[in-house]
Amino acid sequence: MIPERRKPMNSNAFELDVVQIRLVKNAPLYSNEKITSAEKAVELVGQELSDMDREVVAVVNCRTDLKPINVNFVSVGTLDRALFSPKDIVKSAILSNASAIILIHNHPSGNTTPSTADVCMTNKMEDLCDLIGITLADHVIVGGDDKEKYYSFNKNGLLQGNPNIFYAAENSMEYEGQIQQRGR
Repeated sequence: MIPERRKPMNSNAFELDVVQIRLVKNAPLYSNEKITSAEKAVELVGQELSDMDREVVAVVNCRTDLKPINVNFVSVGTLDRALFSPKDIVKSAILSNASAIILIHNHPSGNTTPSTADVCMTNKMEDLCDLIGITLADHVIVGGDDKEKYYSFNKNGLLQGNPNIFYAAENSMEYEGQIQQRGR
C-alpha cells in the first residue's frame, strides 16, 4: 500500500520523494555456460558488438560460479568513442548481486588495440571494483567485422590485480578460493 502524500504544515517545509530502484529483466542471455576465457566472453556478446557501427560498452555481470547473470549495454557512443561513468557499470553489478564483471566494448574500426582512454578507464574500474568487492575479471575489446579479433586486458597483463586469476579458474571452487585469497 502506498502512503498518502501529506501536505506541508507550512510553506517552508519540503517534500522528499521515496523512490525504489529495481532491476528490470529483459530477454534472457544466449548462454548459461561459465565464462572462463576472453573467447567465451566474446562468444557471449562480442558478436552483437562486432556488428555495431558505433562504440558500445557492455558489462557482463557474473555469479561466483562464473555463469553470467545478465548483460547491461551501458553506452552507445559515436564512431570512435563511448561516454560512460564508472557508476553506470557498478550500478548494474550491484543490483544484480554480481561477484565479478567483464567489461566488453567494440572498436568499429577493427583495430582492437586499447586507446589511452581505454587503459585509464580500465584502471579506474579495477580500483573501484576492488573497493566495492567485485572482481573486474577482464575488459575485452572486439573489433569490427572480424568476429575472431579481440583484445583482452587480462590476457595481456594490463589488470593491476592478480593477472589471469579469472581465466586460471576452470571451476567455481578454485575461483572462489582465489577470490578469498585476494581478501574479498
